[in-house]
Amino acid sequence: MNKSDKIKTFDPNGLGDKGNNIYGLPFTTDEAKVVVIPVPWEVTVSYSAGTANGPQAIYDASFQVDLYDPYIKDAWKTGIAMDKIPEKILKKSNKLRAKAETYIAMLEDGMSTDENKKMRALQKEINAECAELNKYVKGIALHFMSKKKIVALLGGDHSTPLGLMQALAEKHKSFAILQIDAHADLRNAYEGFEYSHASIMYNALKIKQVEKLVQVGIRDYCEAEANLVKNSKGRVVTFYDKDIKHQQYKGDTWAKICGNIIKQLPDKIYLSFDIDGLDPKLCPNTGTPVAGGFEYEQALFLIQKIVETKKQIIAFDINEVAPGKDEWDANVGARLLYRIANLAAKSNK
Repeated sequence: MNKSDKIKTFDPNGLGDKGNNIYGLPFTTDEAKVVVIPVPWEVTVSYSAGTANGPQAIYDASFQVDLYDPYIKDAWKTGIAMDKIPEKILKKSNKLRAKAETYIAMLEDGMSTDENKKMRALQKEINAECAELNKYVKGIALHFMSKKKIVALLGGDHSTPLGLMQALAEKHKSFAILQIDAHADLRNAYEGFEYSHASIMYNALKIKQVEKLVQVGIRDYCEAEANLVKNSKGRVVTFYDKDIKHQQYKGDTWAKICGNIIKQLPDKIYLSFDIDGLDPKLCPNTGTPVAGGFEYEQALFLIQKIVETKKQIIAFDINEVAPGKDEWDANVGARLLYRIANLAAKSNK
């Protein structure tokens, strides 16, 4: 049965069929317009773990999501499909995470790689394996891009999308990154890990095709990161959470602030969404929750307004969803993924 036939026979009002793909949709990765790459990896997380289980938890929660999108008519027909979760990546992540914890504990005890041979060996191994992970992500992203798919990456921690950004650099002469996040992620090799989750945007800026980084909702950052923003000559523009809220307290609307954010963006945008950009009541089990942040619909309002200006979301990621004892975090992540995928598809029509 081809995609057209599946659309004719599929009931979008029925129960989510777990025999199908994500959200109970009947499409394969060959048929879907949006392909989700799951990357269950969290080797360098510096606080709480659990994000490596995010892709599976979101997949499982997705069958409870209603497919009706009032903003986009028949959005489900575009097609979303998740690629198979790579068990080898998850197993390697778990193995290396244990080694990273040993390394971090030694670091917290005041030891250094300059003096400790074991620490140097652990650091070297983890950096090398993270580089291999980037190659894997880049390769699978290019595979789906060659099939004209909109690629969405589902982490894992926020280190995971670097390979996707590198793949986009081979397909686009220039693009901006829109980062929704609690953290600036501009640290240089945080804790000695070159590809740390806290270094993702520092590494992204090494990609010459990334003409601009626009950060929104940042509320946890160090002085070195603030100085990097100030000295970037406009390449990095940060809308801090405190400033956004203070503007609203003074009477500015969120719509007006969104307009100011959108003015900073070129026509091609890569969206990088760390779930801790939301208020932590929506993602209490994420690795490094921070007080403040956006409401769910508030963040989506910004993305919707971007699409309405005819800008193109060329790809996106959602990261740092860590399931708790219930499905709450994964439920929020699954709904966010569905809405953003629909908006991304609309921006590419």
